[in-house]
Amino acid sequence: MAKFEGIRWAAKQLRFLLDEKRGKILEAEAKVYAVSRSIHYGLFLTFEGIRFFCKKDGRGRLHLHFLNWHDNLERFRRGISFNLSAQQQSLVPSLEELENLFIHQYLAAPEMRDFLEEMAAKQAQGYLRPFTVDEEQSIGVTHPGKPGIRVIACLYDRYLGEPFNGVVVPSLVRAVRANGTGWLKLGINYLMSLKAIDLACRVDPTAGAALFLDDRLHLPIEEREITEWDSSCVLLAFEDGEVVKIPESPLILPSVTIKGIVAILREWGIKVVERDFLYGELIQAVREGRLVAVCSVGTAGILNRCQKLTLIDEQEKAVATHLARSDHPLFEKLGEAKQCYWDIYQEKVLPPSGLKLYKYVL
Repeated sequence: MAKFEGIRWAAKQLRFLLDEKRGKILEAEAKVYAVSRSIHYGLFLTFEGIRFFCKKDGRGRLHLHFLNWHDNLERFRRGISFNLSAQQQSLVPSLEELENLFIHQYLAAPEMRDFLEEMAAKQAQGYLRPFTVDEEQSIGVTHPGKPGIRVIACLYDRYLGEPFNGVVVPSLVRAVRANGTGWLKLGINYLMSLKAIDLACRVDPTAGAALFLDDRLHLPIEEREITEWDSSCVLLAFEDGEVVKIPESPLILPSVTIKGIVAILREWGIKVVERDFLYGELIQAVREGRLVAVCSVGTAGILNRCQKLTLIDEQEKAVATHLARSDHPLFEKLGEAKQCYWDIYQEKVLPPSGLKLYKYVL
């Protein structure tokens, strides 16, 4: 199962109340009420994952780097808006307010200095985790009475990693397009992801990821479309040198990372096609040996290539098995793209067209 390894949390978190526009630095262990709509009913629970890098210059100043992170902030805003009532929409913070909150009220706080110093010394991967919660001591199936944002950061060694095995899981769907939740980072989506991995492990006990199809369960299985992995987006690479990206839709989380990986591949002259991809097409490509790699692409892990993907039918019987073609040049290029993406954060290479590196000096 995909998870963080070598993680270390910052000692402080930030609490920001949306109605009062007031923030406060708290201990990392600071709690929310046990009697809370967020705890009892899962209401007003949305979150975001934002990769960042920290370095120290010769004058002792700390530099924070984010890549295309306004896309992260906008995605977080959409999640907040979805969770609030029509009358509460004025509480949704702007991009500028979120930027100020995360950078100047949290990361730039004196209490965060030691954590960032350690991060810079280790040249570690950083992960910023804002999430929402109802701060009111209350219960009941209503919109939040005291909506708030909590923010905490960590550094870590790796996430998911290679090699990993996966299984296509046709019998579960991550989200239903009519509800408009598939493009948001909401807790219920990830609960379904965990259930899908449980199912995947029934097919392959070594499975660490599950690949979802769309929500059109009434169609023959071969006519349904590939959507996402359990907690990341998917790229498909083929022996003719083409890479397929699944288009964004109400079922697809708009990925900041996949946008960057695609920009890198295109700058290198690799053909990336954005189109729907049927499960029947995937079965045929695997049987014919045309599939080079199936990639998991997301914030924490950047890009990881699946070593073995088991494709199953409605009865959970294997109909085809893909083994990564590590001898193919495109397989190697995908690995290089992952390193290049992280190198952009560290200013070892320039970002390709369409990507912006945001820099802040503390």
